[in-house]
Amino acid sequence: MIPLGQALQHIHHQQGFRHRRRLQRHSAVTVRDDQGKVLTLFSSNDYLGLAHHPAVIAACQEAAACFGVGSGAAHLVCGHTPPHAGLERDLAAFLGRERALVFSTGYMANVGIVSTLASLRHVVYQDRLNHASLLDGSMLGRTRWRRYPHKDTDQLARWLDAGKPALVVTDGVFSMDGDQAPLRTLARLCEAHQAWLMVDDAHGIGVCGAAGRGSVEQAGLSAAQVPILMATFGKALGTFGAFVAGDNDLIDYLIQKARPYIYTTALPPAIAAATRRSLQLIDEEPWRRDRLRERIRQLRNGLRQLEIPLIADETPIQPLVIGDNTRTLALSEQLYSRGFLVGAIRPPTVPPGSARLRITLSAAHSRAQVDALVNCLGELLCR
Repeated sequence: MIPLGQALQHIHHQQGFRHRRRLQRHSAVTVRDDQGKVLTLFSSNDYLGLAHHPAVIAACQEAAACFGVGSGAAHLVCGHTPPHAGLERDLAAFLGRERALVFSTGYMANVGIVSTLASLRHVVYQDRLNHASLLDGSMLGRTRWRRYPHKDTDQLARWLDAGKPALVVTDGVFSMDGDQAPLRTLARLCEAHQAWLMVDDAHGIGVCGAAGRGSVEQAGLSAAQVPILMATFGKALGTFGAFVAGDNDLIDYLIQKARPYIYTTALPPAIAAATRRSLQLIDEEPWRRDRLRERIRQLRNGLRQLEIPLIADETPIQPLVIGDNTRTLALSEQLYSRGFLVGAIRPPTVPPGSARLRITLSAAHSRAQVDALVNCLGELLCR
């Protein structure tokens, strides 16, 4: 067995050691560090700025006063409250699905869904750049699974031709590259081969689609074409937790069999109440999506003019691939010293040689803040 100290030294040597900064949230897009330095935040997933919305905060406070802070038990014991039931009804209506099921975290949702459904399908196929929780779900599913090259639907088609029952799993918006899955092609393949299609739309819900229903809405696909739709609350919705939406049989089966759902404490009811309010705000304040799209275009146009290469689609995740771990860390620190918090993402989160600055945008960013970041990146990368 390798001693832990030796293993940690190896991580340090590879420039892969991660540190936690203790930050005080100053506003939706600014934070204050331990030294009192205020930084503009370009690494949060609070895409619509709802985490600090007064109505969301009020809904959380009111529910906590009524139901307490914690749920006290798992859903199947005594932890399922009116806010949970109401949130599941609201999610189903919001997405045009028969039912929805709330999980305590996104990681638990994906591990629970994939590992549970894998036992009913002979093979699980996953995009190589899927979120780690989806991959871990396959590893726990005790069945055969394969990873097809990123968005390579031709390779997937060749594998599906084997004719065995299959579950195809993909992110809607990929969390580190910011690009979108070819959902229409995937849906056609799954329909032709009688495979199930599962979409993790954690980074699409609230952002993509004309009404903010996510990547599936944007692709013009029906519930029948994407029978398993999962997403989280901690991104555009600004709260915490996750859900899966589908038909009655899917939800009932997961309630009976998904171990991460059965054997964990339910989401705090106050968070469920806050999330219900966030869902309403997606409809009530569509200007947030409009402003977010303006900021995305502004950043992309500014970087394009500086001839700084981009790999993402027009999503809130706009990574700049640097390649080398040491240089990526140095650039992140230089940005920090100039008042910008941008995450340095390194292997194993991304493939070796593709370390990057992961820039994320919010509706709460001003034009001046985005311009300032573009100018600073120009100074650092184009000198």
